[in-house]
Amino acid sequence: MLSKNQIKLIKQLNQKKYRSRNNLFIAEGVKTVNEFIKSGYTIKTLLATEQYSNSYHVDQIQIISPGELIKISNLKTPNQVLCVFEIPEEKALKRNGFTLVLDEINDPGNLGTIIRLCDWFGADQLVCSKNTVDSYNSKTVQASMGSLARADIVYTDLEDFLKEDKREIYGSFMQGENVYQIELPADAILIMGNEANGISNKIKDLITKKITIPQFGMIRETESLNVAMATAILLSEFKRRP
Repeated sequence: MLSKNQIKLIKQLNQKKYRSRNNLFIAEGVKTVNEFIKSGYTIKTLLATEQYSNSYHVDQIQIISPGELIKISNLKTPNQVLCVFEIPEEKALKRNGFTLVLDEINDPGNLGTIIRLCDWFGADQLVCSKNTVDSYNSKTVQASMGSLARADIVYTDLEDFLKEDKREIYGSFMQGENVYQIELPADAILIMGNEANGISNKIKDLITKKITIPQFGMIRETESLNVAMATAILLSEFKRRP
């Protein structure tokens, strides 16, 4: 049976300040939880219904009722298991390979999708501005569908990072060079901006090449692509060229 303290902690971990204070985050659902276990994340406690197959032989498992799982879950349809994991130490910044940079991404669902894309396309690192949504936000964790377990993500001051880097810096804009008509190197930085305002002015000045995804539709009423959709297209282009 869940204790009041367990319920309180799990509810608190929906807020970033408590995730940071406790160095813990929540993952839910069989696939997502198993991906983190498989990737070696340290388990604080695993709360599961009797349906859950403890195939990784987790010692910290606690069996709870479906009703208790509903009480602590953030999902509309809870799926057998909720696990509290320790947040691992952040890795060092890389100065080679392909790096995707996110400037003030606010939507946790967008971030989760972008993390999945980095996993799919093999981005070497994902670098986020300090005011980008937390990657361990429960909605981000779920949207990443387990890819967060394999992601190399660093939060840092983007100005300092970009000023010290020697690679070509590409930025996604409504107006720029057609991405389908230019050469794209394997070692590069690609910056994606905020959902509403795009790339911030202080970061624009550090970009060496502005690129765009051309619109082919005859009816020009669509304002822009969703940032996750645009990221998918650009990652595909960067990864297929070299």
